[in-house]
Amino acid sequence: MMNPALQYPIFGPEIQCPHCRQTIPALTLTDTYLCPRHGAFEADPKTEELVHLQSGRHWRRWDDDWYRQHTHPDGIRFEIHEALDRLYTQGYRATRVIIAKRYQDLVSSYLERNAPWRGQGESTAPRLYGLPVEFSPDPQEDPCWDVINFSLEKEPGAPVLYPYFRLFE
Repeated sequence: MMNPALQYPIFGPEIQCPHCRQTIPALTLTDTYLCPRHGAFEADPKTEELVHLQSGRHWRRWDDDWYRQHTHPDGIRFEIHEALDRLYTQGYRATRVIIAKRYQDLVSSYLERNAPWRGQGESTAPRLYGLPVEFSPDPQEDPCWDVINFSLEKEPGAPVLYPYFRLFE
């Protein structure tokens, strides 16, 4: 008799679609999950990634949440912007953005940098949408940073000037 676990892809008989969060089934005896809205996703057992076959986008899972793995700076910038909007609608404002170290080269040229006044020492921290940016520790120190893309530190209240509108500048 065949082991039932071997009939399904590596993430089991069903997963949440990374796009719409709807529960989607695995196709038996394949490495594929099928969302009626977003199409097929293939599970790669070697990389433990989920690949959307239509777009080629890659996703990885951490604590039962899917994180898109970005290859272009606009993708991660847009994702951060969406998260800032969600915070705002929940009554919070972000105070700092921590971006995964693996994206440092990808996003560095898009960060705002203010040069100090003469004689005032070093330049200020880089910013994105008006918020200070830091990069995560090495994933060997904290393995979640090998999967998640960023984290927002927040506090209650609305943004003072809502600087997040700078997306298209």
